[in-house]
Amino acid sequence: MSDSTPHFSRRQFLQTTGVISIGALLFRAPLLAADEAPPKVAKKKFGKTGVEVSHLGAGLMFDTRSAEVILRTALNHGVTYWDTAAAYERMGSETGIGTFFEKHAEVRKDIFLVTKGRGDLAKSLDGSLGRLKTTHVDLFFVHGIDAISEVDKPEVKAFAEKAKQDGRIKFFGFSTHSNMAACLSGAAKLDWIDGAMITYNYREMHKPEMQTALAACEKAGIGLTAMKTLGGRSGSDTPEQAALLNPITARGFTPAQAKLKAVMENPQIAVACVQIPNMKFTRENIAAALDRKALGSLAYDALHRHAEATCDRYCAGCSHVCGAAVANAVPVRDVMRHLMYYHNYAELDARAMFSEVPNEVRARLTQVDYSAAERACPHRLPIAELMREASVLLA
Repeated sequence: MSDSTPHFSRRQFLQTTGVISIGALLFRAPLLAADEAPPKVAKKKFGKTGVEVSHLGAGLMFDTRSAEVILRTALNHGVTYWDTAAAYERMGSETGIGTFFEKHAEVRKDIFLVTKGRGDLAKSLDGSLGRLKTTHVDLFFVHGIDAISEVDKPEVKAFAEKAKQDGRIKFFGFSTHSNMAACLSGAAKLDWIDGAMITYNYREMHKPEMQTALAACEKAGIGLTAMKTLGGRSGSDTPEQAALLNPITARGFTPAQAKLKAVMENPQIAVACVQIPNMKFTRENIAAALDRKALGSLAYDALHRHAEATCDRYCAGCSHVCGAAVANAVPVRDVMRHLMYYHNYAELDARAMFSEVPNEVRARLTQVDYSAAERACPHRLPIAELMREASVLLA
């Protein structure tokens, strides 16, 4: 948390966040006096841009068209980094945000608006600006790259420079769920990349290659946004695995709180972007961000041991490993992500995402020999079993 975080009293915190219950910190309806403002989450500098952004970001990968109360709650507590994408429009994300801006034009200036596109970037940006009912976005990402070569192109650099000159974007970068460390290390060599959004959580933070890549980006002034901050499927621990997290609960944190706070306590991460598809998640995440109590070394050690003990439930997105092992016959990483959305985000239509995988590829899911991929997987994932599960659950 930055030193600029406004201080608020214990009474204010309890009035706005309620009490710790099993599973998470839960908000209650605001009970502040008329002259008291709700507590705000911290702000942090976003790399070399010099712009301060909310340390907690609102992931809006859901239908925001009837979510005004969620957007307003986020805004009231200073969660002003709003993340969407052209690809999320299948659920109405950009359209809903645009509707909110039409009704509340005065708040647009307070929002650090992020969207993403692929393919024809100029056309994608045009579509996003139209749906978002705005003349510009603060940060535009190339969506979901697998390698830095996808953005390290003259035409991509030219697009970014022209869009900035035209006032259509302020900053430019990319998002990635795959080969994150390699993408970041490559980005650190490009002086025209302003920001990057990466999968980063308690399972990734201990990896030496990730630590090296984050340091390179910090030196290059690239603002970093963390996504997938909880590290995969929850609620399926064995009693022995759950017991590894006892030092966390002994400190008064829930496992979900601790996982989010571990990301937010890394000074190299400017924004921890979390999904807020309903009021429960919105309140829990804001409450965790407002709590200043440090995790402590025992909690970090517990998270590390839990990550190692449960690594076979987490896809690290290293698609170059499993993809090569199956000769790219199926997009293993993408199917893994769809499964993760199915299990962790009930409000997202994982089946619709999966349906975009070509029919002939989906038909191969249960026919490919995954033995080489399973041997190569650094997390020992039962890939064949998971592909069979996807073919049933997501059909």
